[in-house]
Amino acid sequence: MGISSVAVIGLGYIGLPTAAILASQDLTVLGVDISQRTVDAVNRGDVPFVEPDLATYVAGAVTQGKLSAALTPSPADAFIVAVPTPFTDGMKPDLSYIRAAAQAIAPQLQGGELLILESTSPPGATQRMADWILEARPDLSLDGSGDRPVIHVAHCPERVLPGRVMIELVTNDRIVGGLTAEAAERARDLYQVFCQGEILLTDAVTAEMAKLVENSFRDVNIAFANELSVISDNLGIDVWELIRLANHHPRVNILQPGPGVGGHCIAVDPWFIVDAAPEDAQLIRTAREVNDAKPQWVIDKVRTAAEGVSNPTVAALGLAFKANIDDLRESPARKIVGQLADEMADATILVVEPHIEELPKELANRRNVELVSLEGALSRADVSVLLVDHEQFVAAGAGLADASRLIDTRGIVRRVNVGVK
Repeated sequence: MGISSVAVIGLGYIGLPTAAILASQDLTVLGVDISQRTVDAVNRGDVPFVEPDLATYVAGAVTQGKLSAALTPSPADAFIVAVPTPFTDGMKPDLSYIRAAAQAIAPQLQGGELLILESTSPPGATQRMADWILEARPDLSLDGSGDRPVIHVAHCPERVLPGRVMIELVTNDRIVGGLTAEAAERARDLYQVFCQGEILLTDAVTAEMAKLVENSFRDVNIAFANELSVISDNLGIDVWELIRLANHHPRVNILQPGPGVGGHCIAVDPWFIVDAAPEDAQLIRTAREVNDAKPQWVIDKVRTAAEGVSNPTVAALGLAFKANIDDLRESPARKIVGQLADEMADATILVVEPHIEELPKELANRRNVELVSLEGALSRADVSVLLVDHEQFVAAGAGLADASRLIDTRGIVRRVNVGVK
């Protein structure tokens, strides 16, 4: 059966780009989200967050009548679930959003539909999604047993970089894992509509684990860099120069240190592996602990720099989890600002984040936190801490280099001094 209509459940940083790019290929796409604000924005042809080129895709698809949004799903040939998969306070996967999506989809099914879980998930989550659907719809099956209509369920994790999503959706290779071979093949056929990369078929659990392994590999490498930065600071060594030199070895590729690790992927996914194999995932757990500890190290550096200053003013440059985006999920910078506001109650924290118009609620409610311009922050600050290497901050590198008591967690000043872009 050919696919002409798709419902994408969840219109966040992955769901909306996926919906828009499918709609650009002449499929009829319904985006579903629990936020009325998001639904209204998409139906106007607007994008509720920053992602290069996405606005053009959304506006064009809405104008052509190929993309619309609603609070609840409707019948479709295929359903793509791209909802959050956070963890609980005990670092346990929270699959409640997937379950809610499954329960919303189930009444719309007639048999023959393709269901794809795109959300980054712990091993077995795709099967659980299928089980929840079949609990609600016992008249359906995964294999046609009892002459019941079949639904085809697969997992296809996203592998894109924020800031390059619309490029990498098309160019990156994809992994597709089916609960059955036919489900994997049907999912491959759908992604081939827009994906120019190689589409690799496997089973659902392996596909789930592959995404977790990719992000855990990066997490371990970043933890090594972050640990090196702490050691180098204690030894009086420029860690960025150290890494630059070490990376001239043909088989060494150390990543860059920072104030921690953020985002919904690298900061979260390794815990799914730890939860699945707590006795065996020792290195992965340690890397997470190293990266989760780095914000406190930065906070301690700021407090030391502010010693002797009465009612200090601290400029915190950046709040997003990475450069040139507005995504604050799991951001170490966000955590650092909040903790500084609590631990330095006599200080004023000036936040500079060029990609947002207002502070997140938990920071806006603090009396000693303000959102200001870069120029305003640097002119008032007693201590500055550079947390995100936004292009605006890189461009202002010479001015940052002149800032007093600067803690540079991204090595921007060194780039300016040695002429590195």
